[in-house]
Amino acid sequence: MKRKSMSVLALAAVVCAVFVLQGAKTALSHCQVPCGIYDDEARFTLMNEHITTIEKSMNEINKLSADVGANINQLTRWVNNKEKHADKLADIVSYYFSAQRVKAPAEDSEQARNSYLEKLELIHQIIVAAMKCKQTTDLEHVKSLGNSVDKFHEVYFSR
Repeated sequence: MKRKSMSVLALAAVVCAVFVLQGAKTALSHCQVPCGIYDDEARFTLMNEHITTIEKSMNEINKLSADVGANINQLTRWVNNKEKHADKLADIVSYYFSAQRVKAPAEDSEQARNSYLEKLELIHQIIVAAMKCKQTTDLEHVKSLGNSVDKFHEVYFSR
């Protein structure tokens, strides 16, 4: 009896550890300490990888939809994949760029203020386009998302 109780406790400990580690993995997208370690170009590379994955997911969903009954499991996986990558992209522009990197202008300069507002507008466009990618398999939303990320890249590095 005692041995069986130990096995249950060990199993419970493993399950708890998995939940804790899963939560830690989710929380490590980028710190908000702020740590001062930034790689802006890497974030743009990640966003473009997410866009490519969203597009591939949409194409696979459209292809597999020809026979939903035979492909329901794969369809579900591709839909989940599309959603996950759209969320990750939105997280990058929200938590990395909007919260940490795009700062309100310190000086009272119309040019600095306009640059700041343009970046915020592009961040908003990216978030909306990512949301629309989650809602449909319309590849025009992927195109819009890519265009917004490209424009944000251009504006962000023009400083």
